[in-house]
Amino acid sequence: MSESSFQDDVLGELGDDRLNEIASLLGTDTAGARDTVTTTVGAMTGDLRQRAGADDEDGVEVRQAFAEVAEPPLQGVSTLGGGLGGLLSGGMMAGVLAKLSRPVANAVSKKTGIPAATVSRVIEMLIPVLLAVFAKRAASGKAPGGTAAGTPSGGAPGAAPAAPAGDGGLGDLLGQILGGGRK
Repeated sequence: MSESSFQDDVLGELGDDRLNEIASLLGTDTAGARDTVTTTVGAMTGDLRQRAGADDEDGVEVRQAFAEVAEPPLQGVSTLGGGLGGLLSGGMMAGVLAKLSRPVANAVSKKTGIPAATVSRVIEMLIPVLLAVFAKRAASGKAPGGTAAGTPSGGAPGAAPAAPAGDGGLGDLLGQILGGGRK
């Protein structure tokens, strides 16, 4: 599988039907929907990276959510609910993403001119997709651009560091799940 950005993985997971649904919600074509999705996903992952590096309650919660996502899926009966060990039905990461939805919707609205309420509805549609991509990346060990411990593959300009040094592998975990900040 070729290396792709996190946004590309989200768009691939989203599929044409849901992308068309988002385009209809936004009153645009699929190219406009794709742009809005990539802008929104970029804002969400940027906020996640920033919060993960914080030494406060939010930082702890985000780090715990990423650790939960990185856990291997449960086996047996629990896999009957969709194959991701119940991850798509909730979990800590879903709560973290829901908390980010309002500030991200406001930021994307300010940047794009799309009403914040409309962006919020797009985010509601994206959360299960983001959870699926996080789980797939964690399960596959995908770390675009490099997998060496503490070796990011070049960050996005102005992006916050993935995590503080000496965090016991959180930087690697964030790099694995979110990618190296590439677009």
